[in-house]
Amino acid sequence: MTWKPGWLLLLCLSAAVRSVPIDRNGGNEEPKEEAQEESMDTGLYYDRYLREVIEVLETDPHFREKLQTANTEDIKNGRLSKELDLVGHHVRTRLDELKRQEVSRLRMLLKAKLDSTNTQSLQMDHASLLKQFEHLDPHNQNTFEAKDLELLISTATKDLENYDAERHEEFKRYEMLKEHERREYLKGLDQEKREKEEKRMQELKEKHRQHPKVNAPGSVAQLREVWEETDRLDPREFNPKTFFKLHDTNDDGVLDEQELEALFTKELEKVYDPKNEEDDMMEMEEERLRMREQVMKNVDTNKDRLVSLDEFIKSTEKTEFNNPKEWETLDAKPLYTEEELQQFEAELRDREEELKRRAETLRQEQELLRERGKALEAQRREYQQAVMEMSQRQREQPPADGQPPAGPNGELLAPEHRAEEPQAAADVQNQNNLPAEPPQNLPAHT
Repeated sequence: MTWKPGWLLLLCLSAAVRSVPIDRNGGNEEPKEEAQEESMDTGLYYDRYLREVIEVLETDPHFREKLQTANTEDIKNGRLSKELDLVGHHVRTRLDELKRQEVSRLRMLLKAKLDSTNTQSLQMDHASLLKQFEHLDPHNQNTFEAKDLELLISTATKDLENYDAERHEEFKRYEMLKEHERREYLKGLDQEKREKEEKRMQELKEKHRQHPKVNAPGSVAQLREVWEETDRLDPREFNPKTFFKLHDTNDDGVLDEQELEALFTKELEKVYDPKNEEDDMMEMEEERLRMREQVMKNVDTNKDRLVSLDEFIKSTEKTEFNNPKEWETLDAKPLYTEEELQQFEAELRDREEELKRRAETLRQEQELLRERGKALEAQRREYQQAVMEMSQRQREQPPADGQPPAGPNGELLAPEHRAEEPQAAADVQNQNNLPAEPPQNLPAHT
């Protein structure tokens, strides 16, 4: 699928993708497909819904034609959303189904969030709760309308613009956590071991700093290095236009963020090696992000997060292209202050205390359930004992007057068996009380 540059802006296909070196030594068709497949993840929590909506819209010939002629502003300001009324019925039906699935997923997220906070709400107003999600219309939960597409585009654009800032903040917290754990580890050592470990850590830091000079991203020195070492071309024949076309790997006429980040691999390899203990790969990805932002700041004049050929050529004509400032890597200056670290550690302590309280509450609830289980088990045994004693008494007690007799195991006898003994007793009684009949035809006395 060939994506329109404006549509690439919407997806920001490379926002959350780690770039890889480009192999110009043959067989580059397969890596290109892999790059497109990986780039589909935008990092947004509604990423799957966003991709599926776009894939369905791409199947409609009319919408696809409009998409090919639309510019970035048409997509960002919602004009393209009006074309939704003209797509085929089967496309609208599929979009309706996707929206219902997304609403169902959001409801599950809300329920999980409420359950995790022990919030009980028997009369939950889903429509009100869904309002906190901005990428769809919460008032209409069954059909996908033009407003849904407009909200999806505007929300994705806004979220992706803030995505880099969130990544920087996440990395900053990662570094503070790493420093916190380092200090806690050293606290647990005796003085001799602590001094030895501190010396070892300092040596690793110094070793990491001893790396070759890093060229400023987007400078002529950095691009020439890629041209020579990655593209295997003569450095004396460097040509910006040819370079641009070589690294526009999907041939869409622009360099997106993923294609730009791939250009920095050689520079990053000078500083970071996954085999070295002193090199942190999380720091390498933060360095890559900073490099890409630097290039976008200098080259992307219309701020659409894409570099066109015209923008690229004009950037090579600037003074900074040939005489850039020296690039400072992450280890050149601290990412946070001591006050920020202390505040972060206070947050960690508060969170730890809260987890302890919740763990204690769960432990008490578990103990209460265990005691209730014991009580129920005791009641069950008492009930079984009472039933057994009652059955035993019934077997041992003789039948009362007027009550039918029972068998040896307490069961009632069948009617024919009940009649046998009374009839036999009556026969014996009759034999004892009735006079015997005189003999018949006895001979006369003489």
